[in-house]
Amino acid sequence: MNRRITVVGLGPGDAALLPPMARQALLRARAIVGYKGYIGLLEPELLEGRQVLSTGMTGEVERCNAAIDLAVSGVETAVVSSGDAGVYAMAGLVLELLEARGLLGQVDFEVVPGIPALCAAAALLGAPLMHDFAVVSLSDLLTPWEQIERRLAAAAGADFVVVLYNPRSGRRTDQLPRALELLRAHKPGGTPVGLVKRAFRPGQEILATTLDALDPQAVDMQSIVLVGNASTRLVGGRLLTPRGYAGKYALAGGAAAPGS
Repeated sequence: MNRRITVVGLGPGDAALLPPMARQALLRARAIVGYKGYIGLLEPELLEGRQVLSTGMTGEVERCNAAIDLAVSGVETAVVSSGDAGVYAMAGLVLELLEARGLLGQVDFEVVPGIPALCAAAALLGAPLMHDFAVVSLSDLLTPWEQIERRLAAAAGADFVVVLYNPRSGRRTDQLPRALELLRAHKPGGTPVGLVKRAFRPGQEILATTLDALDPQAVDMQSIVLVGNASTRLVGGRLLTPRGYAGKYALAGGAAAPGS
């Protein structure tokens, strides 16, 4: 009996960006489990002939336990997440539940990586992540807000590029303005900021702006916000965080890059 559960990262959602390894894992599975919004990203051929179990946004524990039950019964099961399965997604919860239920030695556990949302957003914005960066989720459903604030302050104070996941939702409207206020305490108001909504999906939106000009009302749950560091600049409408080549090599036939 093949007792295997595979947590699959689907990437941003465009079928062209679904990793081949992820496609193979989905075709191999006899059951596919996930949030209904992520199930909707899959091509019909990947669902055909398979048991499909989907739940709403807050049903993570329920659906992961159901996926484990299927795997224990001998049904090869895939749990799907958007982006990368190991970045604010389901790989950790599935592994935690296997541990809690004493099933680590009884069920094969695999993770198939996908393109994370921050990389999809960065690609659309230009090159904002060429140097050190920190990623912080603003969702305080599972993490105390005080801890989130400490992490944000540490990242901003160290001049990291800061990537904000889960910046705003219908019920969480205060966190983003508070986060922006905290970032402004460490970064100039003119710091370049990128906002990407629904990267590589229908309704995609891309905005290059500044820390002072960013309107929190323009941000939703399907957004990624990238806040630059002291070197980040706007170049032809795109964000560039230099890696440092201009300080060591002659660029553009010997002309120094702006700000070098």
